[in-house]
Parts: sequence; C-alpha cells; structure tokens
Amino acid sequence: MTRRPRRAVPAVLTALVLLSMSVLTAISAIQLLAGRRPLVSYAAIADWAHATRWDSLVVTAGSAAVLLIGLVLLVAAVLPGRPTVLPLRATDTDATIDAGASRRSLRSTLRAAANAVDGVTATTLTLRGRRVTAVVRTHRTTREGLAEAVRAAVSHRLDQISPATRPAVRVRVVAPRSTP
Repeated sequence: MTRRPRRAVPAVLTALVLLSMSVLTAISAIQLLAGRRPLVSYAAIADWAHATRWDSLVVTAGSAAVLLIGLVLLVAAVLPGRPTVLPLRATDTDATIDAGASRRSLRSTLRAAANAVDGVTATTLTLRGRRVTAVVRTHRTTREGLAEAVRAAVSHRLDQISPATRPAVRVRVVAPRSTP
C-alpha cells in the first residue's frame, strides 16, 4: 500500500482554462443569438486565422507553447509523485498487510525519538527516498557519542514501526560552541 499524491494542480489548471474558454464561447453565442455585438467576434478571429500563414512566427510560437504545455501535463500525469503513505511490513510471513504510515507522522515520531536523547536540544529531520537525515543541535561542548546515540534511538523507533523498506539513518550533530 503506497498511496501517491493526486495531481490536483495540473488538473485544476487545465479545467480552469477549458472552463474559461467554454464560458467565453457560450457568452459570445448567446450574444449573437440575442442580436448583440459578441464579446469575442468570430469574424475577427476567422479573418485573422485566414490572413495568418502556417510558417509565420506567431503560429510557430503558439504551437511550441501548446506542445510544451502538453508535454508538461503528460509528464505530470505519467511520473509518480512522492508517496504520501509508506507501507508497513507484515509481522507474519503468511499474512498480507495493507497498512501504512504517513510521511508526516513517520517524520514526527522519528524526530521525537531523536529529541528524547540526552543532550539534544532540537532536531531537523528529513525523509527522502530511502534515507532519513537527522540534523541535531546540542549545547554540549563535547559531541562524542551523541550521533551514535541519536542513530540508535532513531533506528530503534524504525524497528518498532517496521516500514516495508527500511531507510538508512544519517545523523549530523551541530553545536554552537567549539569543541576542545
């Protein structure tokens, strides 16, 4: 179970462009039926289209723009996004499990495990791909053993959660004071 994000932004933008073009077309058609001057004149657009040559710069630039937008939308539709829910491993080998942990909750619980280590004042934790990177801040003058303690605490919490693919843990210690 790996839930991926929806592609809402490209879909909404495409829908808004199509909706605005449809509304303009409907308004112009209603105005023509009512005998009034249309908002967008079909005759002016047709005259411009008949006067424009296929090899003109305007047509080339317009088709390049439409091609680029189409390729961006196609790539956004085909490429998978970053998973929002990471699958958990089944404890029983015969059973299939359909459970997961959100990236946000996994990041929060791993940050709490790192903050629980004695000497850690703050933790910035990132979860990218198959790697967890924890940048811990401390006010200790000696940083010896702190990185290993944080790595052990985060690894222990990962063992408790047991994600389907266990990420590698990297720890970096930042101290505002200089070490002797």
